Amino acid sequence: MRKVERYPTEGPNALWQVYRTVSRFKAVRNFIAIQITRYCPSLPVKNWIYRNVLGMKVGRTSSFALMVMVDVFFPERISVGDNCIIGYNTTILTHEYLIHEYRLGDVIIGSNVMIGANTTILPGVAIGDGAVVAAGSVVHRDVAAGAFVGGNPAREIQR
Repeated sequence: MRKVERYPTEGPNALWQVYRTVSRFKAVRNFIAIQITRYCPSLPVKNWIYRNVLGMKVGRTSSFALMVMVDVFFPERISVGDNCIIGYNTTILTHEYLIHEYRLGDVIIGSNVMIGANTTILPGVAIGDGAVVAAGSVVHRDVAAGAFVGGNPAREIQR
């Protein structure tokens, strides 16, 4: 099971109550910063924005490809180790708003990790050092160090 914190809500679905959990200012600021990084061709500039504007932990020489979408509401809960590649159009989520609850979970990506294009990483997941995630995968549970996973849901292919 993923490591997430659960917060029950009453009334309409949890997404209708999003601004009780995150300020509008933070959401707008993060959205603008993320849109800039999605199109920015400079990897050092992207990493600077991720670290200094969004509060993410990003290791040395880690690379975020074009169109990567990090969590808008809680990007500070994302940690990426050294020398990683996050592939084109990957989505990294640290929140889930459901009907009667919302969930928050840290995403921890180790060092020397390769995430293929169009991958979705769900909240509360840890990806170990040296792991490879195949393109188009949905990572819904922890990935062991050195593992090669792929698919929807992601399953180990080889080690």
